[in-house]
Amino acid sequence: MLGMRTKKTTRKTALEDTLPTVGAWIDQEVGGCNFSDVRLAKRFRKLLGMMSDGIGQSVPYACQDWANTKAAYRFFSNDEVSEEQIMAGHFRATRDRLSQAHRKILMLHDTCEFSFQREKDSKIGLLGRPSCGKDKDGRLKHVTVRGLLMHSSLAITLEGLPLGLAAIKFWTRKQFKGCNALKRKINPTRVPIEEKESFRWLENLRQSTALTSNPRDCVHIGDRESDIFELFSLADELGTNFLVRTCVDRLAEDAGTTVAAELKKAPVKGRHRIQGRNKQGESYEAVLDIKYEQLQVLPPEGKWKDYAELTLTVIHATERGTPRGREKIAWKLLTNLPVKTLTAAIEKLNWYVAGHDET
Repeated sequence: MLGMRTKKTTRKTALEDTLPTVGAWIDQEVGGCNFSDVRLAKRFRKLLGMMSDGIGQSVPYACQDWANTKAAYRFFSNDEVSEEQIMAGHFRATRDRLSQAHRKILMLHDTCEFSFQREKDSKIGLLGRPSCGKDKDGRLKHVTVRGLLMHSSLAITLEGLPLGLAAIKFWTRKQFKGCNALKRKINPTRVPIEEKESFRWLENLRQSTALTSNPRDCVHIGDRESDIFELFSLADELGTNFLVRTCVDRLAEDAGTTVAAELKKAPVKGRHRIQGRNKQGESYEAVLDIKYEQLQVLPPEGKWKDYAELTLTVIHATERGTPRGREKIAWKLLTNLPVKTLTAAIEKLNWYVAGHDET
């Protein structure tokens, strides 16, 4: 049978009915900031007000005059102002909104890049060196891209209403410069997670879970970057839930098989029809074959002494037929939530799509 069509709901919640004005919202967000000087708190509030009127614009444009612009740059360069102080008020406000939700919360985890160009960019963090074509001798040319990375965790309701950031982390790849060299010498799965860039997933999972009054009501959602066994184990330890898109074919059951092998022989449990848009913005409809199985999933072999196997559910959604002008949909999700019916499997697919525009 076909599942229900995926669509966005416009139903209002009680939280939407009590949304504050911009000024009240700013007071609410900075109320928990603990700056060393009360003048810094006042400046921060004023900055938020000006920037909210010029979202997406430069600092001078938002500040409108040179005096406010200089004051803004002084605030940003002040050694007594830290990332933790700036975000503390918002995290507290997010915690308060989470406590009023009284229902399932989706915690969307993802990473984005901020790239910068300066005449002297040696002090700007390294993002990478992607290839940019070939030279006249046919050798690959590379360009150095500099900037910062931000890993954020956004809490939303099942209807898609944002409740705020629950965790955030900024870094540059210079901090993990030796990690890739280490991976070339030993099996990457044997590199301690604390030495990897992916450790940020665990840090944000722990911080965002700490803001929720009931971790069982929270579902942490991530893309293929979050397919980390240490993250699954930490979620189990914290008593919270996860739903991630998997890219690793892990050992399963008695280590004599794999997740992919078990799902290959599993029967199709039903079909689900979805609607989406391709990269050109054209709408399309696709029918997905749905499989789901509960399996004993093992950690990487090099970490058997450190981590126990987990009972998880694998959901595979594969598009029927071959689409034109776009890639075929093939989602492989992994979760510690119970999935006993087709309806439950479709619900988890919809949750994943809510946080990642994959259609």
